[in-house]
Amino acid sequence: MLTAFARAFKTPDLRKKLLFTLGIIVIYRVGTHVPIPGIDYKNVQTCIDNANANQGLFGLVNMMSGGALLQITIFALGIMPYITASIILQLLTVVIPRLEALKKEGQAGTAKITQYTRYLTIALAILQGTGLVATARTGSLFQGCPVASEIVPDQSIFVTMTMVITMTAGTACVMWLGELITDRGIGNGMSILMFISIAATFPSALWAIKEQGDLADGWIEFGTVIAVGLVMVGLVVFVEQAQRRIPVQYAKRMIGRRSYGGTSTYIPLKVNQAGIIPVIFASSLLYIPALVAQFAGGNSGWKQWIDANLTKGDHPIYIATYFILIVFFAFFYVAISFNPEEVADNMKKYGGFIPGIRAGRPTAEYLSYVLNRITWPGSLYLGLIALVPTMALVGFQANQNFPFGGTSILIIVGVGLETVKQIESQLQQRNYEGFLR
Repeated sequence: MLTAFARAFKTPDLRKKLLFTLGIIVIYRVGTHVPIPGIDYKNVQTCIDNANANQGLFGLVNMMSGGALLQITIFALGIMPYITASIILQLLTVVIPRLEALKKEGQAGTAKITQYTRYLTIALAILQGTGLVATARTGSLFQGCPVASEIVPDQSIFVTMTMVITMTAGTACVMWLGELITDRGIGNGMSILMFISIAATFPSALWAIKEQGDLADGWIEFGTVIAVGLVMVGLVVFVEQAQRRIPVQYAKRMIGRRSYGGTSTYIPLKVNQAGIIPVIFASSLLYIPALVAQFAGGNSGWKQWIDANLTKGDHPIYIATYFILIVFFAFFYVAISFNPEEVADNMKKYGGFIPGIRAGRPTAEYLSYVLNRITWPGSLYLGLIALVPTMALVGFQANQNFPFGGTSILIIVGVGLETVKQIESQLQQRNYEGFLR
């Protein structure tokens, strides 16, 4: 990987793309430290220094924003509204015929769906920004902080609207920066910004582990956590690269005096076909009961049960529910993202077949059978990766948003592998010497 980056910096056009990407990243990180108007920055820092500041309901969004959410900056919402909008549009493509037709139109249809995603991102940013401002005004953003209710000194309508508009504009700016990276830089811009947001929380979280440790002034705990993280990264890389290759043979066809076809290829079915989506779905769904209980008044029995069982990451009921939801959403997302009947029809149209399997419906049934078989280990792998850090790091007093948790590791490894592959492919195109050497 380091060799690929070194060779990329030696290539003039790739060096410009890498430097442009680094420049956008610097602008993004500066924006995550600029507070929005109407916020008492001193009180915010006092609450962040509180021991429980990084825990609770908004941990996932705070991690995705690189710590900007709890600091209530102009990029507080980060890239999460765009991710949520993309997932919603991808799910609606299966349900709404108009979106499905646009998807099949090629580049023009994809551009239209991208435009819809931008509009939905702004709408979600307004909703999430309003919720964040309302939570900050009531003091619920930092539970247990003595000055939490004084974060927003002026609670007039004008100041509130200014705060919401500022965060919405910040989300639009983040979306624009991501698209700039995609067009002029290296890799997928949104994924790169998500990668940077998560990686930015690593140093402080690792140092907190060292400060909380007791063995050899915390260095033994620090080294153990680093070793566990490296082992998890290796495991994730191994599984993310694993795939089941289904061979496909194309029959020869005579057109005039020329023969076409007769080639062999394969359909790559990844073990983790769903990627990080099931973990995000499960985390978001588990936050809903906690959110309802947080804003519900009174002290009813159901609220006490939710507070006791579904808000602590190390509770057995929380762990079991989280694991089951991840497995369910893994099968659900694979079912809507990969259509065996469509793949079988396309193969039949171009004269392709799987050796030993008849074309048409038998091929679709075979693909569905194989996909279900490999989705089981993929879903169990996602569940274990998401839960093992939470259970193993309890002894180090790490919270459920520790950077070596399942969500962060999966995103960092996935984005890193994809970016390195793009750099290597571009290097291969520029250094290809042809058949005559």
